[in-house]
Amino acid sequence: MELSVMLGVLLAFAAALLVVVFVHPQVVKFAKKRNIVDNPDARKLQRNPVPVMGGVAVFFGLISGLCVASIFLNIQVLLPIFVAMSVMLCVGVADDVSSLSPWLRFVIEIATALMVMFWTGMSLNDFQGLWDTNLVPMWLSVPLTVVAVVGIINAINLVDGVDGLSSGYCILASVGFGLLFLKAGYYLPLLLCCLSIGALLPFFFHNVFGQKTKMFIGDGGSLMMGVIMSIYVVVTISTGGPCEKFVDSGVGLIPFTLAVMCVPVFDTLRVMSMRIIRGISPFRPDKTHLHHLFIELGFSHVGTTISELLLNLIVVLAWYLSYRLGASIDTQFYVVAIVGMSLTAVFYKLMRMSMTYNWPLHKLLQRIGAKTHVEKNKGWLAIQKVVDFK
Repeated sequence: MELSVMLGVLLAFAAALLVVVFVHPQVVKFAKKRNIVDNPDARKLQRNPVPVMGGVAVFFGLISGLCVASIFLNIQVLLPIFVAMSVMLCVGVADDVSSLSPWLRFVIEIATALMVMFWTGMSLNDFQGLWDTNLVPMWLSVPLTVVAVVGIINAINLVDGVDGLSSGYCILASVGFGLLFLKAGYYLPLLLCCLSIGALLPFFFHNVFGQKTKMFIGDGGSLMMGVIMSIYVVVTISTGGPCEKFVDSGVGLIPFTLAVMCVPVFDTLRVMSMRIIRGISPFRPDKTHLHHLFIELGFSHVGTTISELLLNLIVVLAWYLSYRLGASIDTQFYVVAIVGMSLTAVFYKLMRMSMTYNWPLHKLLQRIGAKTHVEKNKGWLAIQKVVDFK
């Protein structure tokens, strides 16, 4: 990759990070002044009202980074992605402020997915060797892309339940896809990964450690980041992209993307399936997500976030080991599916049974969870002092 390209990407990353560092406290003040906060209730885990416009701060960082990158790189192809990000941010902020209908949000998400697909010409139109299949017809790729994009957007939105989880996951996913794009020499999606990491890092520290400057990313931020995560997936799998060259060496692109997206996607599928089985709306909020289980076991917010990220990393490791051991693309997919389901749906069911019957596993995880409460130790308080600008 050319030096000028790498310089543009690195400067864009730095710009995104520094802008969020500056803007975040200002957005907190604005949200508090306008009472744009998330109030506690029986379903939510916080005890006090918390500003809920973190997505706006992250958006400022992303746009600032794009402006810097445009000095060095031709980023016109990212315009539809910028438009989709903006639409989802506006929809999410409107939902945070006045609670939009879930069905209206759902329709807008479908329209946004179709807009990005037809504007960019990219879709899930290639199985990249999975089940000996490559190109798929448009009548199948269009609905498949819409389902995937809308599903990922909602998976990221629904995983936003404890401090640092959605932002921490999106940072982790951006690192994973970024390494793939770097190796492929695919600089525009690599730029998007670096911008996401740069914009999310300051927010993550405020969200996890902040007291005066704590802010939730909100539906605006989680929907916006959901669009970006879905773009990673479509870019990786779409036919004709630089990532295709890895298929010849046995890399399963679909298993890879599923591994990186595993915990949010599999947990969302489990939760929505159980709601439908119980005869209630899949959009009706409840406390049956994986992060609710960890909190119920006595884990802190940061302990819950670390636990779920570790579960996701285990799935990625399982995929990587299967690839390195020479497994076929089909086998890589089955490994990811089995390990992913085991660490989400099976783990959730097993822990519920363990809590009901008071099995030793339940007590073990309770002891581990108790050790994750580190909010009063010196290291934590030192970081909190820095992020709160005391």
